[in-house]
Amino acid sequence: MAQVLGVGGVFFKSSNPRKLARWYSRSLGIPLAGPTVAVFKPAGMPKQSYTVWSVFPASTRYFKPSESQLMVNFVVDDVEGALALVVAAGGKAIGKVREYPYGRFGWFQDPDGNKVELWQPARQERKSSRKRR
Repeated sequence: MAQVLGVGGVFFKSSNPRKLARWYSRSLGIPLAGPTVAVFKPAGMPKQSYTVWSVFPASTRYFKPSESQLMVNFVVDDVEGALALVVAAGGKAIGKVREYPYGRFGWFQDPDGNKVELWQPARQERKSSRKRR
């Protein structure tokens, strides 16, 4: 039986795709592989991170203030630092950074008004490789 093996991409519209792609590249360091495309390889993500696919109810307020039907979540190494870069580049921070057992989250609106979520995964405690004597 055929089955889905993972998320293969995130796609959304813009009235000026090249300009918005350059904004993301400048503000968050997204490595563009073409004028409007970036490719992220799973091996480049922290071990404790993962990709989530979730369907929200139509009445959700979680995407507000964006009117978009979709929201992107980026894994970052420093949520406050990433938000500072976004704000410096003209984006708008939304709400306060929140912390959960699985990581820290922050949100912003890009120049097109899309709400974007940033996730800094919680650090996993390292198990000692030293044997007790």
